[in-house]
Amino acid sequence: MPAIAKVTKEMIIDASFEIAKEKGAENINARTVSQKLGCSTQPVLYHFKRIEDVRIAAHKKASEFHINYVTNLSGKYERPMLEVGMRHIQFAIEEKNLFRFLFHSNYNTGVSLSEWLTAENFDSLISILKRQAKVDNRQAYNIFFQIYLVTHGIASLLADNAMVYDEAYCVKILSNAYFGTMYLLKEGNLL
Repeated sequence: MPAIAKVTKEMIIDASFEIAKEKGAENINARTVSQKLGCSTQPVLYHFKRIEDVRIAAHKKASEFHINYVTNLSGKYERPMLEVGMRHIQFAIEEKNLFRFLFHSNYNTGVSLSEWLTAENFDSLISILKRQAKVDNRQAYNIFFQIYLVTHGIASLLADNAMVYDEAYCVKILSNAYFGTMYLLKEGNLL
């Protein structure tokens, strides 16, 4: 008789992530995770005291997936930061369930927007922006924050089906946000 495969904590997190991606995070529960893994609910409840902890772990994995998605640049757009913005918008379209889980739920794992935007995950983006805009670190973060608010607004509308995607329009809006922010910086009026 073959040995029974051991269900690990990582397997539970991976299954929960897949459920969030395919069906939405609201469908993460002991039963759906165990069905995805082909086991009873016992291993899920053994590794995690509460199903809420499973969702938090899946949220963390989704956040890592999002950061990798957004920062995987191909050179498709004329400016790296434009591509980052467009990748965030495309993530909202292609991964609606994960986008909603990350940004429209209460599973932000206690990290504020400003903490999230200044996290080490974005250091490489800030370096790119510093070179592209010829600014210092503080100015780069201010520019990034301004552009992110516009980008995230568009992405949220798309994820909620409140807007129809038009790539050229999105590129123009993000470009306007960038050049407008650069103008305000030059004039000394950037927040």
